Amino acid sequence: MGDQNRRPFDVLNEAKDGRVLVTLKGYGDEEKQVSGELQAFDKHLNIWLEDARVTGEDGQTDYGQLFVRGDNVLFVSPE
Repeated sequence: MGDQNRRPFDVLNEAKDGRVLVTLKGYGDEEKQVSGELQAFDKHLNIWLEDARVTGEDGQTDYGQLFVRGDNVLFVSPE
């Protein structure tokens, strides 16, 4: 019953300091995924990640810290 009243941002709050998978809007057929440790987010789904990795058609690129603008987010999932 308690889970009925959970909101999407409640799930993200619980995922803080854990790894999340973020799928970004693509350009054309290209789709990118970003994974990293969720540090912070806001109501626009701007997301701050540590130990971030971007995966796309070009392969993987590792980043230390990464800011993802919320306009580009399709979905976020705790890993």
